[in-house]
Parts: sequence; structure tokens; C-alpha cells
Amino acid sequence: MSETIRENIVRIQACMARAREKSRHGEVTLIGVSKTHPAEAIREAYEAGLQHFGENRVQEWEGKRALLQDLPGNWHLIGHLQSNKAARAAKIFNSVDSVDDFAVAQRLDNVRAELNSSEKLRVLIEVRVEEEASKTGAEIQFLPELVEKIAALKNLQVDGLMCIPPFLEEAERVRPYFTRLRKLRDELVVSSGLPLPVLSMGMSHDFEVAIEEGATEVRIGTAIFGSRAKG
Repeated sequence: MSETIRENIVRIQACMARAREKSRHGEVTLIGVSKTHPAEAIREAYEAGLQHFGENRVQEWEGKRALLQDLPGNWHLIGHLQSNKAARAAKIFNSVDSVDDFAVAQRLDNVRAELNSSEKLRVLIEVRVEEEASKTGAEIQFLPELVEKIAALKNLQVDGLMCIPPFLEEAERVRPYFTRLRKLRDELVVSSGLPLPVLSMGMSHDFEVAIEEGATEVRIGTAIFGSRAKG
């Protein structure tokens, strides 16, 4: 299994490099989406060179974390975060990449203050780039105000935007959503004065297009770890 994960990572990195050649943008971080996969698979991916991992649920990561405490990885919460789980998330993740509500951001900020951490918690704001009812994310019209309010919180650092576009088999059909997020980010840089260097967009089937459109982080699960376990 470890050889397969290693080979998958090498193949994906080669695809990322080719996509970057078509892009005018800089480095791209590979985040391995490890949700539903066991701690052993995460360890194998780390030993193959992967340093960033994304989990969807606070409780699931709490269960794996004890088995991986020796790994100095970067742990991202990429799933929707409810306010009642924000306190737990603030203690166990290096980054919360799915903030879409000011109340959640306040909870994260308060807990980080209680921890007396000298390091701010990195957050990304998840944006709803289309009107699909099942999608989470901040609505575009409220984005400038939300960015301004979260940026004022002392214990959080707003580093950029994240999106989960609709799943479309043809990656080219997803391109307009990636373009939209990049343009939104560029507008916010001007209006807010924040650098907002991070664009987290692109998954296993469309990450090359996302990189061409300016992604600085791609979130890849199936192409690294294989199909997710059911349940």
C-alpha cells in the first residue's frame, strides 16, 4: 500500500508541475485529503514526502491524532465547521480552511486567546461560487464585510479563500468557478489591503485546471489514497 501511495504522490506532483508551466502563478501546496482513511495511510503519505493533510470532521481527526502525534505535519480542517465544534477545532488544527461565518470565526478567536498561543490560527474563508443549495460557503455579496470583520480578530490570520465548486466530470467546465474565486481574491486584495496569498481550489479530477487558474493549494484525496471507505 505504501508503494502505491508514494507512486500516486509522485504522479500527482508531476501533473502539478506541468500545470504550473501553463500558469503565471507560483508554488502550489499539495494537501492530501485523508478523511475516512486510517492513520496508517496518513503516515505512509508523510513518509513519502507529503506534509499537509486535510480532514473533514473534527471528531474524526481527534480519533486519528493520538496515533500521529510524532509527525510534524500541517493539519487542515477542510470540512464545514459548526459553531459548537469551533472550540475543539481551534485546539487541534494548524489551519481552518472552511470559515464562512463570523460567529464561527469569533469562537475560534476566543479559544486561541484562551490558549495564550503566540501563533495566530490561519484561516481561509470558504466562498460559495455558485447557487447550489447544498453548498456551504459565504455568499459573494457579503464577502468584503466578512473579510474585514475576521481580519480584525487578533488571534486569527486570514490568508485567503477556498471554494468547492460543483462536481463536473469535464474539468474544463469547472474552470469558470476557479476564475471567479481568483478574481474575487484580487478584488479583495485591493479593497481590504490584505495580501490574501492563498487560493485553495481544485481536487483529484480538476486540480490541473485549478492550478492554471491560480490555485496555490490543491486538495487531493482519491488520487492519493484511493476510494474513500463508506460510512
